[in-house]
Amino acid sequence: MFNYSHPSPSSAGEGPGVRCYLCGMHYVSAKGLTKAYGTKPLFQNISFHISEGDKIALVARNGSGKSTLLKIVCGAEVPDSGELWVNQNVDVALFEQEPHLQEGQSVLDNIFSHNHPVIELIKQYEAAVDAGNDAAMGDLLPRMDELGAWDFEAKVKQILGKLNIHHLAQEVHTLSGGQKKRVALAKTLIDIGFEHKHVLLVMDEPTNHLDIDMVDWLQHYLNKENTTLLLVTHDRYFLDAVCAEIWELDNGNLYTYTGDYENYLEKKAARTESDAASIDKARNLYRKELEWMRKQPKARTTKSKSRQDAFYEVEKKAKSAVTQSEVELQGKMTRLGGKVVELKKVYKTYGDKKILSGFDYTFKKGERIGIVGKNGAGKSTFVNILQGIEPADSGKINIGETVVFGNYSQGGLQLKDDLRVIEFVKGLAEHFPLAGGGSLSAAQFLQLFLFSPEQQYTYISSLSGGERRRLHLLSILFRNPNFLILDEPTNDLDLPTLSVLENFLLDFGGCILIISHDRYFMDRLVDHLFVFEGNGHIRDFPGNYSQYREDIKKRAEAEVKTEERKPAAPVKEATPAKRRLSYMEQREFDNLGTMVAALEKEKAELTQKLENPGLPYTEMEVIASRIEQLTNEIDIKEMRWLELSEMA
Repeated sequence: MFNYSHPSPSSAGEGPGVRCYLCGMHYVSAKGLTKAYGTKPLFQNISFHISEGDKIALVARNGSGKSTLLKIVCGAEVPDSGELWVNQNVDVALFEQEPHLQEGQSVLDNIFSHNHPVIELIKQYEAAVDAGNDAAMGDLLPRMDELGAWDFEAKVKQILGKLNIHHLAQEVHTLSGGQKKRVALAKTLIDIGFEHKHVLLVMDEPTNHLDIDMVDWLQHYLNKENTTLLLVTHDRYFLDAVCAEIWELDNGNLYTYTGDYENYLEKKAARTESDAASIDKARNLYRKELEWMRKQPKARTTKSKSRQDAFYEVEKKAKSAVTQSEVELQGKMTRLGGKVVELKKVYKTYGDKKILSGFDYTFKKGERIGIVGKNGAGKSTFVNILQGIEPADSGKINIGETVVFGNYSQGGLQLKDDLRVIEFVKGLAEHFPLAGGGSLSAAQFLQLFLFSPEQQYTYISSLSGGERRRLHLLSILFRNPNFLILDEPTNDLDLPTLSVLENFLLDFGGCILIISHDRYFMDRLVDHLFVFEGNGHIRDFPGNYSQYREDIKKRAEAEVKTEERKPAAPVKEATPAKRRLSYMEQREFDNLGTMVAALEKEKAELTQKLENPGLPYTEMEVIASRIEQLTNEIDIKEMRWLELSEMA
């Protein structure tokens, strides 16, 4: 149920995952939430609080109820029981994994669908800019000034530019899945940013389909905006950069951990060990109490009722299990001969776009190579050419006779919904051979990849999207390939499954080729990188992704120093004319100085007012919040002024 009265202090501190609700403005409070689908309980009697400024990551296995809990917080679903209180002054915004966009409308109409005068004005202005209509832009300038829309317009331009959204007239149904995801993300950030309100931003896997630069920008943006955040992410570097607290859904309970992901793993291991000891103790007691229950069927009276009730509690504890997501497994892969794959002078173009330009490489047994580059650089095309799925324009590709490819693609697996999980895996093979001798049955292999015995006999149609991805991954590995190609394997996989996958791959003796924007995953697994730099050029970088990023940074710094040391070039009589400011840009440039001065004046006045010792606390909060807003607005305007001044 929803309760729009503030919870009493006595409700805080009950159950796992509860924090003090007096820390900052209180946004959300939940007490005793329970949710199940059919006979499957997701979580039971969980409680939590979210206050202003909290940045929380929610982790759990797929199918444990992460997305459901996010929807409950947003009001999109209701719990079976318990109370949820949401501050009436707080807007809750949900960014989902599967965006709900109007397919028949343009990108522009989808992004600016919010019914607000400023949003509508920016929509018209951006449409005029996109169409290059100077007359329309000129007509809109007075209203932009009147409504003070320039600040927000600058923020909109930043969001669209960083997410590589440029063709606003394009209809949504023509976009790829990744493009739709970025449009939905832009819409969410614009919706919550145009008015200075209290907002809880709830995000479900926001980094999926974003390249590394976009992920870097998003984490800086969320930190700069001081967003109150509840998110689900598999990107552990992003998690550490953005969140200060981790919530874990495990066996229907909610646990909280402060600190980064490594700290969470340490604390979780300690908790798991403690739980295991507690279960062992309960089992010993259960055996004794069970004997007592069997011996005294006739002697039970009301006097022994409390002992009977205690017995059932002990029984529940004794029969519970400590879930483990670790796996130590080394498969007996198909033997990989001396000759693996050899590429000689391979060329590939799409129209005017070069993908490969005379690429040469000989793969060696045991290589672990990461592939990085901007979206659209040709990474997926390259791996398709490697496997013979797509032809090269010219060149030779020689594949060794013993090579068995295992291709985990973004396209997913086409499965029959009326098939049970165990039936599907047994259809591939009955057993998985192990390097040390022996084998694992299909059921044992499924359990290692976090499919419980109950889940193994469920129909594929009942699996979540993440569980289907996990089954696809498992099916690739179960075929026992010796050359693995993994195209964005971390998308839609939960953190426990990623841990399983990483441990498996670390013991894998064949070749591995990974396309991924997950920096943590790449750092842990690859030895060197193929960097797609554009125009058909691929650089072989000797190191992991973090080392590559550091190399880029050092190169950029070196270029700056080189430029600084260069003597001033003599002025030539014929210098190319730089782009002049448009009418709209010149008008904006002329106004920026005045606007910044006005903002600085207001900030100074408020700062002076804040120094008054007799100022009420509530008024201090309002003033402090406005000063923060003014600081952000001044930063945005000054950056825009610098940008325009280079063309003035």
